[in-house]
Amino acid sequence: MKKILLLSAATTAIMFGAVSSANAAAETYTFDPFHTNLYWQANHFGFSNPSGKFATVSGTVTLDEKSPELSKVDVTVNTGSISTGIDLFNEHLRADKFFNSEQFPTATFSSNKVEITGPDTAVVTGDLTLVGVTKPVTLDVKLNKIGENPISKLKTAGFSATGVVKRSEFGISYALPGVSDEVQIAIEAEANVQPETNQ
Repeated sequence: MKKILLLSAATTAIMFGAVSSANAAAETYTFDPFHTNLYWQANHFGFSNPSGKFATVSGTVTLDEKSPELSKVDVTVNTGSISTGIDLFNEHLRADKFFNSEQFPTATFSSNKVEITGPDTAVVTGDLTLVGVTKPVTLDVKLNKIGENPISKLKTAGFSATGVVKRSEFGISYALPGVSDEVQIAIEAEANVQPETNQ
């Protein structure tokens, strides 16, 4: 579930693989809300592995194609946007035993390190703040593509990321250890360079 913020981190990785244009200046990309989701999965007493997603994610990625390790990502996740396909389950997860969305409506992730591990991969580390607690989180990120979006005509970067969040570190201990402490997260995201507007 925490992956929600992670998803933010993942976006940072986008910068790594983009090292192509030696003279390119750092550019700021804005997450595309229609093509950015943060998925989670946790084990339920050994019987099954329920999953869901956070549908509302916003933020920016500053991508430095010349020095991708200097790239930066900041993400905000609406914890109330958690979706499992079952209304009662959604309400259960939004309540105080889990995300306490009424008191903590957002979760945030801010990267502080991008380690390039390959031509299109990176490890992104940052601070995840969830239910008022801040802890470091690490994501494995793969840059899928950077180029012009054929529909919007905007410069777009897309990436996939995975990680693990230990919910007890954020004080979310309900039903442990029956419901797994470690939550698997996966992020699929696109971000666009917005056109300049004349003042």
